[in-house]
Amino acid sequence: MPPLEPFLTARFDTYLSLFVRWNQRVNLSAIRHQGGIISRHFVESISCALALPVGISSLLDLGSGGGFPGIPIALCRPEISVTLAESNGKKAAFLQEAGRQLGLSTKVHGRRAEELGEVFDCVTMRAVDRMADAVQIGSRLVKAGGWLALLTTAPEAAGLQSAAGPGFVWNATVPLPGSTERVIALGQKIAAAPSPEPSLRD
Repeated sequence: MPPLEPFLTARFDTYLSLFVRWNQRVNLSAIRHQGGIISRHFVESISCALALPVGISSLLDLGSGGGFPGIPIALCRPEISVTLAESNGKKAAFLQEAGRQLGLSTKVHGRRAEELGEVFDCVTMRAVDRMADAVQIGSRLVKAGGWLALLTTAPEAAGLQSAAGPGFVWNATVPLPGSTERVIALGQKIAAAPSPEPSLRD
């Protein structure tokens, strides 16, 4: 992964400090050590941001938790309008505060993602409870021609791709830094085929 620009590094430092403080009283992550937070959460999320195709203008981070990968994507890819969906009230409050302190225009949806009533160019998921069920929901929130980005493990990737349904074409998985098993599975939603013209014959 290439080094970050100094101004971006400073913003990630702010995010890290805020995350560590909140993690002491709100269970944002079981990882408490700063080095582990950086290597597992930050590096994976930045790698996801860099792996996403160009041309994405709207993105939903479903089950955002502590903001991974949604907030790093918003920091690294400012051309993308990011919505963070998190139904846990305390975690949603953290996401609101993180967006405010980092000067981001991220939106926080504090209810179930199914209630959004819109579709996105990309939906990301990482470490979501009942991941296969979440993938089924997320797949329906991707626009035709849009992308589903799943941060998972190589052994679990095929099952999650299957859970998304037959409407996606999947790229080869992208290995994530610092792990032998962690990958990004990136699939593009096939545009729906046009309905056939009605026949004039009986």
